[in-house]
Amino acid sequence: MTRDVIRDVIRLPASPRTALLSAAATLALTLGSAQAAPLDVEKDQLKLGFIKLTDMAPLAIAAEKGFFEDEGLSVTLEPQANWKVLLDRVISGELDGAHMLAGQPLGATIGFGTQANVVTAFSMDLNGNGITLSNEVWDRMKPNLPKGPDGKPLHPIKADALKPVIAQYRAEGKPFTMGMVFPVSTHNYELRYWLAAGGINPGYYAPNDVSGQIQADALLSVTPPPQMPATLEAGTIFGYSVGEPWNQQAVMKGIGVPVITDTEIWKNNPEKVFGVTEGWAAKNPKTHLALVKALIRAAMWLDENGNANRAEAVKILAKSEYVGADAKVIANSMTGTFEYEKGDKRAVPDFNVFFRYNATYPFYSDAVWYLTQMRRWGQIAEAKPDSWYDETARKVYKPEIYLKAARLLVEEGKAKEADFPWASDGYKPLDEGFIDGIAYDGRKPNEYLTKLPIGLKGGQAVQGGQLVGG
Repeated sequence: MTRDVIRDVIRLPASPRTALLSAAATLALTLGSAQAAPLDVEKDQLKLGFIKLTDMAPLAIAAEKGFFEDEGLSVTLEPQANWKVLLDRVISGELDGAHMLAGQPLGATIGFGTQANVVTAFSMDLNGNGITLSNEVWDRMKPNLPKGPDGKPLHPIKADALKPVIAQYRAEGKPFTMGMVFPVSTHNYELRYWLAAGGINPGYYAPNDVSGQIQADALLSVTPPPQMPATLEAGTIFGYSVGEPWNQQAVMKGIGVPVITDTEIWKNNPEKVFGVTEGWAAKNPKTHLALVKALIRAAMWLDENGNANRAEAVKILAKSEYVGADAKVIANSMTGTFEYEKGDKRAVPDFNVFFRYNATYPFYSDAVWYLTQMRRWGQIAEAKPDSWYDETARKVYKPEIYLKAARLLVEEGKAKEADFPWASDGYKPLDEGFIDGIAYDGRKPNEYLTKLPIGLKGGQAVQGGQLVGG
């Protein structure tokens, strides 16, 4: 019996749940342990949220390929207006879980922006973002860039070349404004990292001023991802940091130039997570496990056989119920290429990584990096010891649940033993993949902060618009 036939047989009685379990159990007996029955989940009707970005792909694939159904789950995927609405609806219980910014469960847990215990047992992807500038800014910046033998700009493009352009705008009385998607978003921290590495201060947060613009050379503000191109075209912002397909859409519309991808800022950086509240996870442990199993299988499918399924994934994501963008725009990045200036398309095979390099394992060191950036820019107002970073990461990131799900998949013959980091202590080795060459060790967050040229370090704080202490 083929895999598709098996799935179709299971799908027919998807409701009511008892019929589904009975059919799946019968199949399991017929086919042996490789086709195990679903877990006896506590809740089988789920509503999950997402934002229209290509990195929601594991959710769409798990739905389209029947991986949720295989686990006895009937899942409704619902796009959300913006990241704040998405998080609020997970916390309120209107959504069972959601595609989230990695900083959202951490920010909520430490009480930045809102207070709630949100956890993640599944990292959704690596990389996937870019920074786009308007055509006017690009035209002013381009003469500052080193060129290759073919006359094209050498990559990665550093913000050093943007610094004199910002000075020009300031001299003309124009504040230099840029968009990012949310205060605790990867996009905010990546944009800040890139700017600061080029000597541009992206501004600080303080308890009484959460604009993030204290002492800023470039003023960053929140713009929902799908609205980035239109906001750039309207001239409200001069550039933005966002996930796909919204950088490539700027190229297709001829309104801007993506100057750098996030994998050039930090090679194979962690991106979105799948988040649920701590209370929901405690009440529905088997359902949570089943969800993670389905998402792992989706991530495997997205990367298997050298990204052989990406063309099909693009067609799925282009549907209006998912990303709803032109398939050609989505394909630019999802199939291993990235178009910078129009016509300058280059190979970026790891622009979207969903499973390889242990992409789905929720590493504590990834959580600690996000926390260091919150501290660097003042979202964490006071110094914390290294032990606090570790304890906070362990409250939010749940690799033990991930490994339980992975073990079940291996036992069922749906995944390989070698695909998972069973012996990891949750911390990656010293990471030297940053654009500024500064190495990151998740076990030593305070030492890492002292190496960063712009940003809070030691006992520094932001008071009255000034950095004080040390």
